[in-house]
Amino acid sequence: MTNKPTKQRIRRATALGTVLTLALGLTACSSSKTKDTTAPETTATADTTPAPAADTTAAPAAADTKAAVETAAAETAAAATEAAAAAAPAAAAALPTADKIANFTADSGSSSVACAPKTGTMKAAWIYVGPINDGGWTTAHNAGREYVAKTLGDKVVTTYKENVPEGPQVSQVIEDLVHDGNTFIIGTSFGFQDAFVESAAKHPDVCFEFATGFKTGKNLSQFYGAGEDTDFLAGMAAGAASKSGKLGFVAPFPIPEVIREVNSWTLGARSINPAATVQVVWTNTWFDPAKERAAAESLISAGVDAIGSGQDSPASGEAAKVKSLPWAGYDSDQSTNFPDIWLTATNYQWGPYETARIQQAMAGTWAPGNYYGTLADGFVTLAPYGKSVSADTQAKIEAKKAELTAKPGSQFTGPIKDQSGAEKIPAGTQIAFGDLMGMNYLVEGVVGELPKS
Repeated sequence: MTNKPTKQRIRRATALGTVLTLALGLTACSSSKTKDTTAPETTATADTTPAPAADTTAAPAAADTKAAVETAAAETAAAATEAAAAAAPAAAAALPTADKIANFTADSGSSSVACAPKTGTMKAAWIYVGPINDGGWTTAHNAGREYVAKTLGDKVVTTYKENVPEGPQVSQVIEDLVHDGNTFIIGTSFGFQDAFVESAAKHPDVCFEFATGFKTGKNLSQFYGAGEDTDFLAGMAAGAASKSGKLGFVAPFPIPEVIREVNSWTLGARSINPAATVQVVWTNTWFDPAKERAAAESLISAGVDAIGSGQDSPASGEAAKVKSLPWAGYDSDQSTNFPDIWLTATNYQWGPYETARIQQAMAGTWAPGNYYGTLADGFVTLAPYGKSVSADTQAKIEAKKAELTAKPGSQFTGPIKDQSGAEKIPAGTQIAFGDLMGMNYLVEGVVGELPKS
């Protein structure tokens, strides 16, 4: 079973020919693993993946960026761990029942998969493309794993592999995990998808969950959520913070997920200041602090006075901090690390969905399908506001948040034009879900072009 291409939920794009490199060779990116002491039942296994090569063309500011990002990332990871541990007990009682999850659609004709072990404890594994203390995407995913471990206690043993490159090596990592007895495996990077499809076919008694892809199978499911809604809210905060109306955005890859992120952020900024523009710089990487910071610095040199980012590290915030410019992040709450410039950010709460699905596997009711979480079910959330976000701006954001909670994606209601002035969404019409998932144009107000593939 495979979803139609119009419902793609793309996160990692191997079609772009990208191999993730950890440009600064951060200590956190070492291939060695340490035991996770967050919960006694949780283990962290050794990853034999060679560490990616360092980028010898890093900008002169790389050393400063390395130290600052290491500190910010470590503090963010620690905060995420603490938050996951604190939230789990209270949230456990509110978890969806094993046969009903909001915003989940089972594949047509699918049936339940018996992936619980016949004897012993359920083993679940996560595969990460980056380090667990990247301060963003992987940190958030690992907080989800910790949530699962804390909530389910001794009913589950969790394992993770970090710094796994996108490509053929993923298949071997999966084989090792299956050999170790893991019967529930979660992938968190789009470039892992083909390996997951192949492995799912090879291991029909294992339940595979995949974040942000689009292919499903008899024992392969997909999950993601409406980050574009909170992106709009973060854009509102940036639009209010900008004095000149010239904003900048550091973006990773020109794929639908990121394109709708840039567009939604821009629409949010222009809802506050209709004359605002958002200049975008594409880094063609998810996690490369030196490139991210250099991109932000180039935007600052071009005259922007507020920065947004869709990257996996807080490096763009470091560039904004030097110039005391307001900054909206992504994937994590950086309000403590950047108190003077912080605005807000889109955050994802992976734990509750993953916990509910593992419960289904334990009960023998897990079946493949698609989940797209929202503000209403708590999958996407808005990080705390920075102290520079005025009460008036917060009130406007909260009012819009209520609208998007009730009607996800409604910020993409026409009339909406692209950069050329051509109408893309007619007046009074909300974009169809499939068109949202396959968005391939930049809206009016964005400065910059989609790179040619």
